Amino acid sequence: MPSNKDLKRLVRARMRKTGEAYTAARAQIVKKTPRRSPNATPAARPAAIAAGDVASLAGMSDAAVKQHTGCTWDRWVRALDHHGAAAMPHRDIVTLVSTKYKVPDWWSQMVTVGYERIKWLRARGQRRDGSYEATKSRTFAVPVETLFDAWADSRRRKAWLDERVTIRTATAPKSMRIGWSDGSIIAVGFYAKGASKSSVAVQHAKLPDRDTAERLKHYWSERLDALGDSLSTT
Repeated sequence: MPSNKDLKRLVRARMRKTGEAYTAARAQIVKKTPRRSPNATPAARPAAIAAGDVASLAGMSDAAVKQHTGCTWDRWVRALDHHGAAAMPHRDIVTLVSTKYKVPDWWSQMVTVGYERIKWLRARGQRRDGSYEATKSRTFAVPVETLFDAWADSRRRKAWLDERVTIRTATAPKSMRIGWSDGSIIAVGFYAKGASKSSVAVQHAKLPDRDTAERLKHYWSERLDALGDSLSTT
């Protein structure tokens, strides 16, 4: 069976599609979704029932993924299944999506994560190794170089980030990896959206459980708010 949270998501997706009441929709989902063995292979796990269910499991709408990658979730699942991606490590799936289908780096990650959720290889917020992660992104009305410097320059960073961190690697103005005080790792990507507009995507990984991931997701939402305030005064 899906996790309780995933089951509710599937039920609500079916309710939107069929107009059924919650109890009736849940009964149909449970009936069509056999109980999983912990040792089941990805191929033995049931596929999502409808397009809405697939998008719900992936955590992103068909419209969004098609806009940025050219394909809906159904087409991505078919394409990646053709290559046996369910048995591949995460990094190999990302490489496949990026190189064969010419999808930009960030969206290669999004497609891979969505596919892994659809195939029940990970839960929402969970990585393939069983650890959890918190992700957050935000767009700002500044050049990407300015946004990158707000993270890379320690003085500017202190204005909005109330945590002592270690910059492990940095490639200006594209990405950096940050060491957190508890030993977890933060991957940060920077993306230009024009001469005076850019976005940042934060991926805080190696977290022990879902509660920690949810807490840090809220924390990063607040810090990105503070970053926006800081950028508006520079």
